[in-house]
Amino acid sequence: MAANKNILFVVSSHDQFLDGKPTGYYLPEAAHPYYVLKNAGYKIDVASPKGGKAPLDPSSVEAFKEDSDSIKFLNEDEPKQLFANTKKITDVKEADYAALALPGGHAPIFDLTTDKDSIALIESFLKAGKPVASVCHGPTVFLNVTDPKSGEPFVKGKKITCFSDDEERQAGLVDSIPFLVETELRNKGADFQLTRKAWAEEVVVDGQLITAGNPASASGMAKALLTVLEKA
Repeated sequence: MAANKNILFVVSSHDQFLDGKPTGYYLPEAAHPYYVLKNAGYKIDVASPKGGKAPLDPSSVEAFKEDSDSIKFLNEDEPKQLFANTKKITDVKEADYAALALPGGHAPIFDLTTDKDSIALIESFLKAGKPVASVCHGPTVFLNVTDPKSGEPFVKGKKITCFSDDEERQAGLVDSIPFLVETELRNKGADFQLTRKAWAEEVVVDGQLITAGNPASASGMAKALLTVLEKA
């Protein structure tokens, strides 16, 4: 197991869709990895572009109101404080963490896709050879990341998955977001993986990159991250 027992979560500071409806991070995509990693002995920090309170997608609270980890996450002091008082991305550095994890929700599409500080932070983890993990819409954060070795787009040729275009259509939110993450990853040359039926679990590992498809895959993402960390 890695000697460094700190993992950084990065979440969006954005809080609304194109139509003005509220969005934010998606509850189980933070809660499930949080408890998987915490129960394995890791300490979680949380950062966002603006710092302060991370917007939470209210639809995810409703959808997971009977999910035990999500309920616990909303009521326990430690996660409540972490996500209500996130650090600014500019105030954290790769050297303090063993890995980087990026929950989804639609919000990251709007800010983390192009946020220079987020991109630089991800690139610093990649350069250090540390794992980066993301779930659902979270892999949008890699679209503008450059591979530190090749200088090419990081996702080019990488096995990767995310919330699929089909899942987006089924969710009825295609017109509420500026682009489809699967389409854009494919456009960047990613070796996109989609072996699941819609909404089923899928986790993909390609070296230090761990991606997962949807809310059902959030725990699996964190477990895969632990496996990579234990090999480090």
